[in-house]
Parts: sequence; C-alpha cells; structure tokens
Amino acid sequence: MKKPEKPRRLAADRRYAAPSAAAPPSGGGLPPQQAQRRASAAPPRKPRRGNFVTRGVTGAVSLTWRLIWGSFWRTGATLALILGLTVAYYYSTLPDPQALFDGRARGSVTMLDRDGRVFAWRGETYNTVSADRIAPVLRNAVVATEDKRFFSHLGIDPRGIASAVNINMAEGRGPLEGNGGSTITQQVSKLLCLGEEFDPIKWKSEAEYEADCRKSSLWRKIKEVPYSLAMEAKYSKADILNIYMNRSYLGAGARGFEAAAQRYFGKSAAEVNAAEAAMLAGLLKAPSYFSPTSNLQRSQDRAAVILGLMHDQGYLDDAQFAEAKANPAVLSRAAAARAGGYFADWVMESGPGFLTSETTEDVTITTTFDQTVQRQAERALKRIFDEKVKEGSKAQAAVVVMSADGAVRAMIGGRDTAGAGTFNRATQAKRQTGSAFKPFVFAAALDQGYSPNDTILDAPITIHIKGSKPWTPKNYTRRHMGEITLTKALSQSINTSTIRLQEAVGRDNVRRVAQDFGFAHDITASPSMGLGVAETTLLEMTGAYAGIRNGGTAVRPYGLVELRIKGDDKPLIGQVGGMGQRVISPKAASELIWMMQQVVENGTGGRAKLPGREVAGKTGTTSSYRDAWFIGFTEQYVTGVWMGYDDNTPLQGVTGGGLPAEIWQAVMAEIHEGLPPQPLGVIAPDAAGNMIVASDIVSADSDDPLAAALAEAVAAAQPVDGRETDVIQPGDATGMPIDAPAIVATSPDGAADPLAAALAEAMGESAPAPEPARLVEPAPSAPPPAPVPAPVPVRSGPIGADPAPPPAPRTEGSTVSSSGEDAPPAPSPVEAAVAEAVAPADLPADDALNDALSQALQGIPALN
Repeated sequence: MKKPEKPRRLAADRRYAAPSAAAPPSGGGLPPQQAQRRASAAPPRKPRRGNFVTRGVTGAVSLTWRLIWGSFWRTGATLALILGLTVAYYYSTLPDPQALFDGRARGSVTMLDRDGRVFAWRGETYNTVSADRIAPVLRNAVVATEDKRFFSHLGIDPRGIASAVNINMAEGRGPLEGNGGSTITQQVSKLLCLGEEFDPIKWKSEAEYEADCRKSSLWRKIKEVPYSLAMEAKYSKADILNIYMNRSYLGAGARGFEAAAQRYFGKSAAEVNAAEAAMLAGLLKAPSYFSPTSNLQRSQDRAAVILGLMHDQGYLDDAQFAEAKANPAVLSRAAAARAGGYFADWVMESGPGFLTSETTEDVTITTTFDQTVQRQAERALKRIFDEKVKEGSKAQAAVVVMSADGAVRAMIGGRDTAGAGTFNRATQAKRQTGSAFKPFVFAAALDQGYSPNDTILDAPITIHIKGSKPWTPKNYTRRHMGEITLTKALSQSINTSTIRLQEAVGRDNVRRVAQDFGFAHDITASPSMGLGVAETTLLEMTGAYAGIRNGGTAVRPYGLVELRIKGDDKPLIGQVGGMGQRVISPKAASELIWMMQQVVENGTGGRAKLPGREVAGKTGTTSSYRDAWFIGFTEQYVTGVWMGYDDNTPLQGVTGGGLPAEIWQAVMAEIHEGLPPQPLGVIAPDAAGNMIVASDIVSADSDDPLAAALAEAVAAAQPVDGRETDVIQPGDATGMPIDAPAIVATSPDGAADPLAAALAEAMGESAPAPEPARLVEPAPSAPPPAPVPAPVPVRSGPIGADPAPPPAPRTEGSTVSSSGEDAPPAPSPVEAAVAEAVAPADLPADDALNDALSQALQGIPALN
C-alpha cells in the first residue's frame, strides 16, 4: 500500500513553526493564550552596551546616588526632629517677657546736685519702657536700622544672612566677620546669652560675661537658630522688640532706650522726635564710638544715615525727613556740659564700694555739687588758657571750689585736651606745694603769741644738718631787706624769714598745725619743710585753707550729703566730712587771714584782686617751676588753683602769682557775679600789736565821755589796708557776741595810735608813742604770775643743725611780750583807760573789759 505523501512545508511554515515539545511553555505552565499575552506584554530586553569598565563606573555612580537620596530625607527628618526638640526645650525655659527687661548684674548710681537736680550717673541706669509708651518713631527707627523684615520673618532671615556674608566676603573679611545679618530676634538671643545667666565664678565681671556672649562663631550662630525660633513661638513681636529696647546698651552707662533718652535728652523715650530717635537707634552699632557725649558731630552724622533708611522704607515722608535733617538732635544741658565728671568720680571713690562702684542696687546720692558754679569755673579756665596760653600747649590745670565748711561746689580735674584722659589732678595728683605751705608756719607762730607786727630778719641763713651738707635757702629775688614784719615776710613770700620763724616756733609744731588742718600726707621735719617740699593734693590744700577761713577749725572736704537706695525713705549714709577739731585759736586765725589779705593787696598775689571784695590768699611756686599754685578765699568761697605738666616738665615763666592767680581771679569773678560783697572777719593789729574788739561803736555825741572818745578816735583811725574797717568773725577769742561786728584801729607805720591817744586824753593821760615790736633774745626777769611760755626767739645769725626744743603749748588767750621780757606785757593805753573806767565793777578782769567795752561802745553802727 502506498504511503501517503506528507504535505510540503512552505517557507512561511518553517518561519512560524510551533515551539518544540522539549521547550517549556513561555507562560510558565500557563495556558498558551495567557502565556502569549504575557510574552507580548513584557518589554524587550535592551542589549548590553559598553565594556566591563564603563558598566562598573555607571553602576557605582548609580548606587551612590541611591544611597545619598535615600539618606537625605532620613537626615533631614532627623535634623528636623532635633531642631523641634531643642526649640521645645528652649520654649519651656523662657520666662515671661517682663522678667527679661532688666538684665543688669550691677545697679546704677544717680547723683543729685545741691538743688536736687540730676547731674551725673554711674553704673548702668535703667528705666522700663513698654510698647504702649514708646514713641512710634523710635520703634520705626530701630526696625529700619536693625531688621527691616522683622515683622515678616520667623526669627531667622536667610536673605539677610546671605547678604551679610556677601558683603563681608566682598570687603575681604571672613564670612562671619563684620555684618552678621542677625535679626532683632537673634540679637535678643545674644543679649540673653542664650538663657545662660551671669555667674561671678565663671566670669570676673559683667562686661566679660557680655563680651563672651556676643562673640560670633559658627557654633553660636547654629545655637541662635532654635533659641530664636523658640522666642518667636512664645513671644509676640512686640514682646521681642520690648526686650531688645530695654536691654540694649546705648553708651554712657545707659541700659535701654528709656535710660538713654533720659541721659542724653532729659526726656522720656515716649517723647523723642525723629532726629532724637535716629540718634538713639544709631548707637546700637557701636555705643561708645557713636555716643553723643563723646563726639556729638559723629553721632549726628550717624543719625543722618538712620533718617535716610527711615525715609527709604516709608517711615518718614519727605517733609518729616527734611525737617529732621535740618534740625539734628542736641544734648540736654546736663549732658552737653558733662557737668561734674571729675566731681562724680571723686564721690564714687569716697563712698563705700558696695553702695557705689560695685552696687547691685539702684542708688541715689545727694551731693554738694553746684552746676552753675561748675560751668562758671570751666568757662573762666578756658578763657584764660585761650587768651594767655599758646595753642596746643599740654599744660594742665585743676580747680577746686568749696565753702568754708568743706562742702565742695565745683571741681575741674584737668583741661579737656588730647590725651588728657580721666586722671583727676585735683584729687589724685600729689604735688609739692612750694610757698603755699607758708601760712601753716605763720599759723603756728601766731598761735604761740606772735603778732603780725613782730619783726624778723631777712638775711642769709645757713642750717647745718647732721650727716649732710649745710643748707642755705635763697629768696626768689636773691635780695634781702633786713628787719621786716611777719606780715611783710608772708606777703612778699620771703624764704629766709619763713625758715627763721619755723626754727623759732619748732618744726614739730608747724608739722602738727599743717596736718591738723588737713595736710594729710607725711611731712618730713626737715629744715626745708617750711618752703613746701612735701606733697599733697589740691583738694587737701584747699580744705586746709578753708580751715583757716572758718576761724581755725579744721574741715574735711566732702561731696556726699546723703545716700539712699532708690525708693527708700531713710538714707543709708549721711554727710561724710565737714567741720572738725580746732587747730589754732580764733584770734590767731583772724590775724593770719589779715596777713593773707596783705598778700593780695600788697604782695605776690596782686593779680588775684577782686574789685569791691575782700580777698585773702597765698601764692606757691616749687623749685624748677614744676608746680604753680594760688589758693585763697572770700567770705563766700574758698578756691584752689594748681597748674603744671603731668610729666613734671618745668613751666616757662609761670609762678603762683602769675597764671594761677589770674585763673583764680577769673573763676572767683564768675562765681561771685550777682552775690553781695561781704567783708572777711579779721582782727587787724594796731601799731603796738594790741587788739581792740568791740560789739558796737556809739555815736560821738553820746553822754558817756569814754564812748564819745572811742567814737571820735575810730572815726580818725586809718586801717592798714585802706579799708574803712575790719570786722571780726563771730566767736572770736575775745568772747564777744556771735553777731557783733568789731572795729579795730590800726597804725602800721609806728605812729601814735589815734584810738589810744583819744582814750588817754579822755582819761586825763597822755599816750606815749609805741615802738614797733621786734623778736629779740629775751632778757632774764622775774617769773610770770601765770605759766605762759614765751616762743623760742629768732636769731639773726646762722641756726645750727640742732634746733632749739619747741616751746610748750601756749594756754589760750596768752600773749608773747614784744619787749624781750618774760614778765606779762604791760597794759596798753587803751587797756589802762578801760581798766580804770571799769575799776569799780566787781567782775573778773576779762569779763570787766568786755562788759565795759560793750556798754561804752553801744549804739554807734559799725562802719562797713
């Protein structure tokens, strides 16, 4: 049987032949139809490209990218979680905003003058200002200057930071050096030191603490972010701005804008205008550099820049901007005058530190300071230097003005020159006094019984000092006048006579008098002591002269009257200083004042004359002209002037009777303007060295012959200084009533005393012409009835190296005979006449004399 032939396969059949049975189904066991659909849906496999190397690099890059992208969101999520937790922590630690307004570790000291007006501040003053009280223009000035997007950001301003970094890099600084791009919120976080409070153990001072808190670093910038976000979350924008405006330091010890407005403009921060607001806002950049009390023009220039920013940002319209530019801010009177700078520093040093420089409380100090006197003294000093001293001179001067009780009214510690600094030459500079020391020598002599009319030799003198070469003082003129009175020796500032007198009364006595009057520093008891080789300050010397002025009672200069904690009714400290112990008798003090008047009237202090006013004082010039002094007083004020160089360079042609006397005269003329002239209370000696004091003088037509004679004699008497009368100060040695003026007739030329002659004529006697007194060797005589030691006499020849022992203290009221005898002095014609007139009175001798004078001379008005 023939097999059937197989059909012939076409080429198309071979191309699309069914898969062999051995091949597994492409559908993985699925039905053919499903497997076919799946096979058709699978994308065709791309053929591999490149070699092994390129495929390896491509794979590595792909893997790295997948790792970075995979970890980026995880890292971001982690950082966001950390930031959120940190913000939450800071949020929980932030107190109420009001608790952050006052961040001071120190308190403030506010000083009031004698009239209760504020004139100076020390420490850090602070006054709270809230959003509802601050002037809107001040708030706008701060925002325009520091953070113009303050009200729109969330505490961090990336645009501001990027701009600041760009500016710093363009100017060659590091990215975080210079402009920081910080928002106001970030600056508040710095002010709060990121919540870390001041620790005196970790930081030595508050300044060091603040400096550490404000250091810029990357880590601190990072820490500022969560703290700022926490503040933005907890506080309103107004709260954050309030904290900023209350804690910011604005120079001159002012903390916060309220304190600064009071300090610079004398008004509240709620009352400032646009120009003042711009000046205050300008201080935020560099408070000390732009402080208006340091350089007003520089501060005004900075304020002009702030006004421009406010105008550009729409806070000021064209008219407001033009007005503010045309009328820049100026300081208040107290701030402009910077009154009491040296005085305030001295008061701070004189008080206890825990209540002044180191106080943690706000303290108010009432002082003796007089702002008017201070300005007048500064004006007078500047005028003299402008007129008398060449421009650019580095010569310095200091001035102290006080009352006779030691209350300091004004103080100039130095001229305001380049490099002058804050060194107070009135209280800190210890300088030799020169001849300004001589009144203490004469005070010691007068207190022992010497008279202004006693004579002393002006001639060469040599003192031999053990272990050293002989010392021979020289007069300024290199000339000698022979026998002269003590008054002339002082008025002409004769060195040889002063040394002779010093050796006569004893150096220890002179030193005691000087120290008791307030010359507090060590005084070496060397022969040259009387010429002012010891050092002291102008304040102490002026205080010593105030002791002479008030009748021989020492004073301690003082400026603090009362110190109290702010808000307390009772003061913690009262007056520190004032009247002290008596040093010399009132009689000796009065005689010394009269002698010091002659220094101005007829001696070396002629340039200090004040027309129409009585003046007493003394010049002083040290060796090599390194220091020049003039210290003197009127009835109202005691003023001291010092002039010299800080480096002890000799002054050229300047003595105490020159520029210092002129400065003194200018200062005193200014501060006495408008004050009534008042006479100094003094006793002037008559030709015999006797003192006549009466409570009143009766008229010449009195029925009492003694009173009439006294009145007529006084009318004819001619005082030695050309004035009509000399008036004794209350409480003198004669025991007269406190408010009773005394009239003394004097005759320095040795002629017969008119008063004595008139008294003698009234009593039926003739008055012999007295002889001027002279210091001579005492002759032996019978012992006196009372133990009154005589002073050691002055010898005309050279004094040996071993001075005679000082005399024993003189009893009050005793006198020294000018006749050279140890016996009590014979009564003068006046005393004899009065004694006879009152002989029947059963009174002690002194009381009888005073009673008789008071009754005999009652009724005639005192001559002025």
